[in-house]
Amino acid sequence: MRKLLFCFFIFTGLLFVNAQQLVLRKGVVIDSIKINDTINESYSLFIPTKFDQNKQWPIIFVFNVGAKGRKTLQMLKQNAEQQGYILAASNNVSDSISLSKNILVTSRMMNNVISILPIHPQRIYASGFGYGAKYASILPVIIKKINGVLSFDEPISNSDVLNPNTPFHYIGVSSIKNYNLQEMYFTEKTLNQLNFKNQLYVYEEKNLNLFQIINMALESFTLSAMSKNIIEKDFAYINESYIANLNLIGSLKKQSKLLQTGSLMAAVYENYKDLKDVKDLKKTYKNLKKDKIYKSLKRIETSTFFKEKLLREDYDYAIYEDISTYNFNNLGWWKYQTDEIEKFIANSDYQISNMGKRLKAFVEYLVESNEKSLYEEEVLDEEGLLFLWMLKTIIKPKDYDTYKYIISYSAKTEDYSTALFYLEELLKAGYKNEESLYVIEHTALLKITPEYNELINKYLNSARYELMD
Repeated sequence: MRKLLFCFFIFTGLLFVNAQQLVLRKGVVIDSIKINDTINESYSLFIPTKFDQNKQWPIIFVFNVGAKGRKTLQMLKQNAEQQGYILAASNNVSDSISLSKNILVTSRMMNNVISILPIHPQRIYASGFGYGAKYASILPVIIKKINGVLSFDEPISNSDVLNPNTPFHYIGVSSIKNYNLQEMYFTEKTLNQLNFKNQLYVYEEKNLNLFQIINMALESFTLSAMSKNIIEKDFAYINESYIANLNLIGSLKKQSKLLQTGSLMAAVYENYKDLKDVKDLKKTYKNLKKDKIYKSLKRIETSTFFKEKLLREDYDYAIYEDISTYNFNNLGWWKYQTDEIEKFIANSDYQISNMGKRLKAFVEYLVESNEKSLYEEEVLDEEGLLFLWMLKTIIKPKDYDTYKYIISYSAKTEDYSTALFYLEELLKAGYKNEESLYVIEHTALLKITPEYNELINKYLNSARYELMD
């Protein structure tokens, strides 16, 4: 039996941990808890207000690279409070260090939390956003004590490492506007083939908000633990949550959101089939799949996904070729594609509109990921970066810093016509900070020219330097 290293005292909502002289408040996010005095690592922690030291509790270790643990846990604490989950988030897991180092950081955090809190050994989960979601999805393969994964907007990073003999519970949560949506559907299909217990919850803010979806995801973990007799069956909880889910299904159906209705029915059926009689739900779901309108919507969905896949392949190939060959002449093609995407978004058919939103997000991802890759090279490819900056002004015209990068680089290479062109484009886009236009790097000579000041005066009605007659 694991030896307890610390003593606990509960008083007026506080949890005192003597050995480290920690005071852990319940119901709030506690930031920067140190692993120990010799390691400069810390994590944030959330303990629900109904915490009882005499019970074992489920825990979710959350990873969100670029955001500190406190900020990450703030997003989930309301759900964790309602469903009775402890949360912990490392402040030191990063995409800039190796996987092996991240694993060591994670292991130290997990061991520390498990040593000071009564954690249920079969109810330990990992979750994440962005890179953190990819990282979380491989943790059960490496750290066997992790029993499940809750991934936000990211598929499993490498399904080849999954072992059917050591399955874990995987739950994917995705916005319908997420450019990874098709990959998440593919992950669901792969896990079904491997007999992994899994659910995919797809939401659209107009119909189901993220809070409701996360609540259902945590319910899935809890219900699964009950169905496996890991914890005692709470029939009041089972019935109440089931009725709440049926109400959500009914609400979606009234709004004629039949695809979302069918998807939620399938997930709810999987959650409750081993815990209560769900014959009526199963029958309703079968009838829905026979509905003519539902079948028509499924055909449109398949067709839309196929079109989206082809366009993504075109964009992926084009950006690779354009960066490699510095094909600035192709910026016109990108402008045309951007305009077409905006037409998709404005389409009255919500499936085509959502496809447009996913395509827009995908192109932005391509630009940002390629930009990051170029910055990481030993020899900086400035021409490649210049192409990406110019492309970014097309797809994100309000990203004002990008215009300044182009102006700076063009001034450095004495390409003043390009610098002036993008200065005017920046001003056309609505930029108002005159002062900052005179401190752009490499523009010492450019900023005193009449052309530079005339443009600023034209759009802002003032300029620092005036041309003398």
